[in-house]
Amino acid sequence: MKKVVLTLVAALIFSVSLIAQESAVTKQMLVFPHQEKHVHGSSIVNLPNGDFLVTWFQGSGERTADDVRIMGARLKKGESKWSEPFLMADTPNIPDCNPVLFLNAKGKLFLVWIAVQANLWEQSILRFKTSTNFSNAGPPVWEWQDNILLKPDNRFAEEVEKKFKNLPRLTAGWAGYAPKYDDMIIEASKDAPKRSIGWMTRIKPLILEDGKIILPLYSDGFNFSITAISEDDGATWRPGLPIVGRGPIQPAIIKKKNGNLLAFMRDSGDEPTRVHVSESTDKGETWKATEKTDIPNTASVELIVMKDGRWAFLGNDIDNGRYELTLRISDDEGKSWKRGWIEKDETKRGGYSYPSLIQTPDGMLHMTYSHHPEKGKKSIKYVVVDPARLP
Repeated sequence: MKKVVLTLVAALIFSVSLIAQESAVTKQMLVFPHQEKHVHGSSIVNLPNGDFLVTWFQGSGERTADDVRIMGARLKKGESKWSEPFLMADTPNIPDCNPVLFLNAKGKLFLVWIAVQANLWEQSILRFKTSTNFSNAGPPVWEWQDNILLKPDNRFAEEVEKKFKNLPRLTAGWAGYAPKYDDMIIEASKDAPKRSIGWMTRIKPLILEDGKIILPLYSDGFNFSITAISEDDGATWRPGLPIVGRGPIQPAIIKKKNGNLLAFMRDSGDEPTRVHVSESTDKGETWKATEKTDIPNTASVELIVMKDGRWAFLGNDIDNGRYELTLRISDDEGKSWKRGWIEKDETKRGGYSYPSLIQTPDGMLHMTYSHHPEKGKKSIKYVVVDPARLP
């Protein structure tokens, strides 16, 4: 597929310059020592008392390993070492993956994750826990647990078909006797059970000024994204219309200066893999068909608007592997970027990916990500960057 020049963001990434980042990193440490078990997909939250909680999934594999569960750790305010890991969630005999932590507008803590039924991503069930008692040492005291069940209606199928028509036409299908990929997805979107299950978490939600929660989700079955929307602080949820494209998954959503919402997404489609982008003009209810930016991409990305108005992007912006994790800064809403490295593995054997990125009231950027420098050595790394030291 030919590269699409963006119209909705005036072609992101016109220019990129390098920034020195060593002096901007004020703290870095592993959450726990490297281990052989698989650890991945972290999420971090800053609590009102100044503590940090981080969560990740851990086990002997991912969706095919029934021992995978959600773990967590706490960094107490003023301390320099994370606590011993503790259990956050475990669905017996079913893998639990992709945890997300956030506080709603009223200060209630949410943990949202997926239980992978039948060991298939596309059969995953959204689960969540909430707590208002989370300030003491150890894990939060969970007060409620339930599933998030979404029921996309026929508008879902209509939106999928309409948006695929807006994408550049494909000149060929999978093979001479196989239907085109687009046609298969359009047909699947008409199947109510398929569009009601398999939506997965990865990146934290955007919470608007009125408290509306926009939780980004994606599907490995449809290979595109959707949002779960709550207008009652997370008590109930409904689906937004899908974010349609050829492979846009794991959205990171921000609000632009003009009030529109923007989603950056991992590319799970055709090569060359590039970060996808889509924009919403109605607070996340509908989204434009996605287009590819010029940012290379091999795994999930994070994007936030900092307090000074600049954008911070964190992800693997290379064409192969996950051996570089890059922090990009833009002061013109993505038209140009300054680029520096959080991880740069010259051996190209390591993997540093699936980041979580937040900014605390003091302006500091706090990030966690999977730290896999070599086979059999896996942890979650925590890094703090002072954006005031970035040029």
